[in-house]
Amino acid sequence: MQNVSTSSTPVVYHRRQPLLWVGRGFFALLGLLVLYILGVNLFKNPTLFAQIFISGLQLGFVYAMIALGYTMVYGIVKLINFAHGDVFMVGAFTSFYAVAKYRLHQWPNAVFPTLDPGLGVVIGAITVILLSMVVCMILAVTIERVAYKPLRDAPRISALITAIGVSFFLEFYGALNFVFSPRFIPYERPFEVVAWYIKDGIHRVLPGQQAPENSITFSNIFLIIIGVSILIQLFLQYLVRRTKIGIAMRACSYDRQAARLMGIDVDRVISFTFAVGAAFAGAGGVLYAIAYSLIWTQLGILPGLKAFVAAVLGGIGSIPGAFVGALIMGQAEAMTMGYISTPMRDAVAFTILIIVLLLRPTGIFGEPEKEKA
Repeated sequence: MQNVSTSSTPVVYHRRQPLLWVGRGFFALLGLLVLYILGVNLFKNPTLFAQIFISGLQLGFVYAMIALGYTMVYGIVKLINFAHGDVFMVGAFTSFYAVAKYRLHQWPNAVFPTLDPGLGVVIGAITVILLSMVVCMILAVTIERVAYKPLRDAPRISALITAIGVSFFLEFYGALNFVFSPRFIPYERPFEVVAWYIKDGIHRVLPGQQAPENSITFSNIFLIIIGVSILIQLFLQYLVRRTKIGIAMRACSYDRQAARLMGIDVDRVISFTFAVGAAFAGAGGVLYAIAYSLIWTQLGILPGLKAFVAAVLGGIGSIPGAFVGALIMGQAEAMTMGYISTPMRDAVAFTILIIVLLLRPTGIFGEPEKEKA
């Protein structure tokens, strides 16, 4: 029977999409299964669960430093800069040569012999990180001016293909013997690793000894990664919310043409955005290399792609979303390695991307209005 309405406004009936609800139901059951498995393992071995959780935090905070660059660039230029992961790789190699060849981390004690050795190590490590950030900033601005700026008004697919081409160029040019190397290279840390364990309090693991069984261990690398990542997040929030360049960045993100009419140098703002995002990636590259102590020229491919997934998960274009998405990605990868298998961690990461695109394409903090625009 046909429905009849006496109102002058036509009534629009929306047909249900059974397949959509079936898909959502399947993913809901999958989520419940994951929670059940995690809960069982938590009660079965809380110490192991806590250790895996700490590993996931360390990885997630590194991903956050890369994901911030993705989300900043996309927020203004609407470009997925796939070369961003390779800028991360350049940051790691810059710090490697600064430490292994030029001993830059030892300059404070070489210049000031009476300086406290601990303070000298801190200043030297910060110098290495800052150098990597500056090199990555210069590289990103050069890439933006040479490869992306000429395509500013071209279709988005052109800029996207160019970004993939720049990524391949950095990877394979860096693999040449006279640039970096095609081999895996052990990374020399600029400071000594100090570990602690939690069992009846917090105790330091003495050199040459191991932590007791059923204890939770963490190192100064873990604390440094978390501290640097949180400082970067706070700095970025201040930069975007409280400074003139941050206001200009938000204006360009909202409407670039209107921003030009208001007197904002859009090209300068875009270059600045690339530079800031690359600086964060450079710092992330140094800390990643310090944490996992092995680098090669394709180091940035998977971390870069996973940081991109984290940005999409959190809502690409949202700074808090990139941070939260990166922490979720880190935990997903760590829990997969701990309770399923190491090779499955990459599959799980990209499965999360598929699920997000199917259920909530705008991400956790995404704004549907901006996505439609």
